[in-house]
Amino acid sequence: MKGSPKTLKAMPQQMDVPLTTDEKRFSEPEDQGQPTKRIFILLLLLACVVMVGLAFLLWWVPYVGLSNLHRSLPGILAIFLGGFVLFWLGGALTLLFTIIRGRNLFFNRRIRGVVIRVLFPLLVGVGKCLGISKTEIRRSFVAINNRLVLAEARKVRPSKLLILLPHCLQNHDCTVRITGNVENCKACGKCKIKDLVALSEKYHVSMSVATGGTLARRIVVEKKPDIIIGVACERDLTSGIQDSYPIPVYGILNRRPFGPCYDTDVDLDLVERGLITFLGHELSETEGPGTKSTKQAGR
Repeated sequence: MKGSPKTLKAMPQQMDVPLTTDEKRFSEPEDQGQPTKRIFILLLLLACVVMVGLAFLLWWVPYVGLSNLHRSLPGILAIFLGGFVLFWLGGALTLLFTIIRGRNLFFNRRIRGVVIRVLFPLLVGVGKCLGISKTEIRRSFVAINNRLVLAEARKVRPSKLLILLPHCLQNHDCTVRITGNVENCKACGKCKIKDLVALSEKYHVSMSVATGGTLARRIVVEKKPDIIIGVACERDLTSGIQDSYPIPVYGILNRRPFGPCYDTDVDLDLVERGLITFLGHELSETEGPGTKSTKQAGR
């Protein structure tokens, strides 16, 4: 696709860096509460400085004692620690290049795995020492993850994309059970579930509502999607991204005008932009309400 549907409005970019074509269609404005990448990047750079300092101390402190055992031992230790530092700095620079440039590297999935399994827990500890809240770090982690998912630029069939929603999007007065089947929605219009169901039908994609992490994991196992567009709070998005790996999850933070887990909201425009971005040219092969707007986007 080379453009966005005429029905979608352009949104401001988050950072003053070049964006890929997919990211220009799907950038998230900071003023709408979507996550930013700055905190994660700053913590990553700080962690690199700390790692270099620790490696130097680990070499320097035992230097005198090692030289007494054998004169070549300090050099061997220096080579080992130097290789570790170079490996760490190389990985950090590769990650930063991917984040800033939005380029798809041949081992991009491995980078995403390192960020999810190693860097995030490490940077949470670094941020705690600096007094940065876990919520802010989670928001930044979601933004970094999203950037890496977009860098992969995977195009999937509608049947292999899953929209995963939290139960708190449903109006608290509603008595209809939608966790088992979201199509049970009566379309009363009191919440965004009605509009989200319309989007799933328009683009012929699967959509599920989960009441918690356990049900969400079971849905992912049953649906076996190639990519997930997830809507949730910072905590649930972070845990969902970690639990679903290596399946890429694009996270969209929900809005909480009445507080957490109560009548939450979501930007429908962001959800639809995600559908267009990840379905890509595959939509032109489908028939239905979404076909016309997708063909326009592909011109």
